[in-house]
Amino acid sequence: MRFKRLDLNLLVALDHMLRLRSISRAAEQMNMSQSAMSNALTRLREYFDDPLLVQVGRRLDLTPRAQDMQDLVRDILVRVDAAISSETEFDPARSNREFSILLSDFTMQVLMPHVLRLAYAASPSIRFRLLPQQTFPYLELDRGEADLLIAPKVFSSPDHPSMALFEDEYCCLVWKGSRLADRPLTEEDFLSAGHVRMVPSTGANSFEDQFLEKRGISRRVEVNCYSFTALPYLMLGTDRIATVHGLIARHAVSHLPLVRQPLPFPWIALDEVLQWHGHRSRDSGLLWLRGIFRKAVEEMLAAPIQ
Repeated sequence: MRFKRLDLNLLVALDHMLRLRSISRAAEQMNMSQSAMSNALTRLREYFDDPLLVQVGRRLDLTPRAQDMQDLVRDILVRVDAAISSETEFDPARSNREFSILLSDFTMQVLMPHVLRLAYAASPSIRFRLLPQQTFPYLELDRGEADLLIAPKVFSSPDHPSMALFEDEYCCLVWKGSRLADRPLTEEDFLSAGHVRMVPSTGANSFEDQFLEKRGISRRVEVNCYSFTALPYLMLGTDRIATVHGLIARHAVSHLPLVRQPLPFPWIALDEVLQWHGHRSRDSGLLWLRGIFRKAVEEMLAAPIQ
């Protein structure tokens, strides 16, 4: 199909090349030969009268024109995909659709087991692809590379719709044999103790790091890791403190020799939201899945401690 003399099939190739900045990798993803992808680039260069991708040393860089086009081309393709792939009526019992969800390991542990159980009860054939969060996770929604994002509200995008999932309070965990276990923590205890901290693999600040920085509180961090759910295990047998989500603490104290302690200073609640691309608001499959998430949150919050 052509529009203003442009073969619209070339836009898909252009999107891959601009995103990957590689002709060979774009060809591989599209199951094309490298020569066919090179031919597509030649035609695109002729149409736009611009090199689009230029060799700089050993890599390809985007020209200013290509940089301006990159998000626009992706948005066009996301709109087209939303228009042709959204089902007017979604029947979970007959569907084998795969839903891709960006989330942290915290959400994966405390909420997703409930989501997967409820979804499986409705349809064993529905599939899920759980993806790690990026530095700016909502960009994956912009690009149409994920169906849903679960994140703290502060890390969501103002450009896409979202719904509140749940709130969680932070607390401290200490080992039962620690000198800090037999009395409430004081602010002096918190500042003088060693800490176990989660640092996202992207290098970005976590929600709790941002909060502490705003309050001017500096922890004496002795162990850094990349997993929220590993924190309760990494301070066992020590006097260290782990500052964790309340829901993680609820799970941890039920099977580990740990004591839950309130934070020694006021802390704002964590607001977790579920977000999707604005073009997908009428997607009946996502509407169904959002309903599953609502039920899963209710189940999670009501679940007894194991």
